[in-house]
Amino acid sequence: MEVLYENLLDIQWQQVVMWIIGAVLIYLAIAKEMEPTLLLPMGFGAILVNLPNSGAKAVIDHLFAIGIDGSSHELFPLLLFIGIGAMIDFEPLLTNPKLMIFGAAAQFGIFFTLCLASLLGFDLNDAASIAIIGAADGPTSIFVGTMLNSNYLAAIMVAAYSYMALVPIIQPPIIKLCTTKKERLIRMEYTGKKVSKLTKIIFPIAVTVIVGLVAPDAVALIGFLMFGNLIRECGVLNSLSETAQKVLANLITILLGISISSRMVAAEFLQWETLLILGLGLVAFIFDTFGGIMIAKLMNVFSKKKINPMIGAAGISAFPMSARVVHKLGLEEDNSNFLLMHSIGVNVSGQIASVIAGGLILSIVGKMLGIG
Repeated sequence: MEVLYENLLDIQWQQVVMWIIGAVLIYLAIAKEMEPTLLLPMGFGAILVNLPNSGAKAVIDHLFAIGIDGSSHELFPLLLFIGIGAMIDFEPLLTNPKLMIFGAAAQFGIFFTLCLASLLGFDLNDAASIAIIGAADGPTSIFVGTMLNSNYLAAIMVAAYSYMALVPIIQPPIIKLCTTKKERLIRMEYTGKKVSKLTKIIFPIAVTVIVGLVAPDAVALIGFLMFGNLIRECGVLNSLSETAQKVLANLITILLGISISSRMVAAEFLQWETLLILGLGLVAFIFDTFGGIMIAKLMNVFSKKKINPMIGAAGISAFPMSARVVHKLGLEEDNSNFLLMHSIGVNVSGQIASVIAGGLILSIVGKMLGIG
């Protein structure tokens, strides 16, 4: 009873706030089924590490070796990318390669937010790390933030994954605001062309080589992503592909969620900068969505075959949630207008583009700061 009394006296209001944040994350995971594999351990971990006199943070830091060097924060994203790569079918993109344009355009928010964060007083390494939230790609955000030694890694990780989970809430109003009903009703033909097995095998290898030459700092991320896809497409490692997609991806996501929560200690997390980072992350998401849609609208000015501009929003890389959001919005306007294959093609192109954008940020900012 004496220990209980002492602990109750040690409770601070900041810890209570973190309990509430943890409860909200758990609610979103269970009630709304938003990224439950990640948000549930994050929410529970946020409560765990903010109990008075809790030794949980030290134990988690030791188990996952995230201490000062953050070594696992570099390893986890790479391992997770193997699982993501094994999930991705690049056939919709390979049948219509011009969809890559939308993936590239939807990274606009990253560079816009980099400038905005710098103007708001963040150091360049922190501004660049915050901007990568706009990639809508948690592993890339963690990797870039770690490599640039950001001082706000916890807030960046929480913002990146929270916004990924909230894509079905964030994107629809932006898409509707940027498009007219007539544009949302545009139908797009899907040829259904088959891509040869050889092409599917060559594609991940070729992308790795090209990205490695263009953006060397992105080669680790793109390499692991494409290796996972090669496991999927080679046809001789089916059991390993299934393991990567399910067991590996889920296990690493849970470990990431717990390790992220160890950085959610009230004293470190509840700062004015955290709220600002969350706001800047939302700005990055909004402008990424805006960039993809606007490029589609611009292409329609010069194209005979009109493009439904909503598919441009799927270029933000939150795979496959963003593609599903676009498909659902298309069906709401016309229940026989199926945009899934087109939006999936844009979505996977956004996955590649986000990794390249992360590599370019690492290369440019790293050289300016003498990092790496």
